[in-house]
This record gives sequence, structure tokens and C-alpha cells, in this order.
Amino acid sequence: MKERLSKAEIRKDAVQNTVEAAASTVGQVATILTSAVKDVAGTVGGLATELFEIREAARRASADQDDDAPAAVTADLDVHLDPDAASGAAVVTDPEVHPDPGAPGA
Repeated sequence: MKERLSKAEIRKDAVQNTVEAAASTVGQVATILTSAVKDVAGTVGGLATELFEIREAARRASADQDDDAPAAVTADLDVHLDPDAASGAAVVTDPEVHPDPGAPGA
């Protein structure tokens, strides 16, 4: 004997299968989105880490360059070498080095 299903039971089975398929699809999409958000966050975090490392390397390079730079020479504008001096190797303690009488503040 052949079993007959009522129209209501057929509709119920169709709705049930539709809801199950939709729930499965939503779950798969949620898994994809969750994985994508996780991957994006990891990638952006990796970029931020690289930027921090680049900034720190630039700071270290700048500090190294400052350490290797020769000391700045400050000029005393009131002291001039005497062009008539016998030696070209005059230093500040050399008696032939004298203040410029025409310099401001002299």
C-alpha cells in the first residue's frame, strides 16, 4: 500500500528543508566573514608592527649618525688671525692672534 502525505505535511517538510538550507548557508557565510575579519586584523597588525620597526630603525640610525658626526666648531667672531703672522698654524693661545678692534662689542 502506498503511503500518502497530506499537503500540510509536504509544506512543513519544504519549509523545514528551506530553513535548514538557509541556516547552513548563513553559518558558512558567517565562518567566511569571521575568517576574513581575522585575516584582515592579522594583516593590519603585521603592517603596524613593521611600521613600528621602521620607525625604531630610523631613530637608531639618526642617533648613530648624531654620535658619528664631528663636534660642531663654534667660531669666535671677535678673534682673527693676523695676516702678517709668521706662522700659518696660529691657535687661540698664540700671541699673534688678537681680537678685532673693529668687531661689534670689542
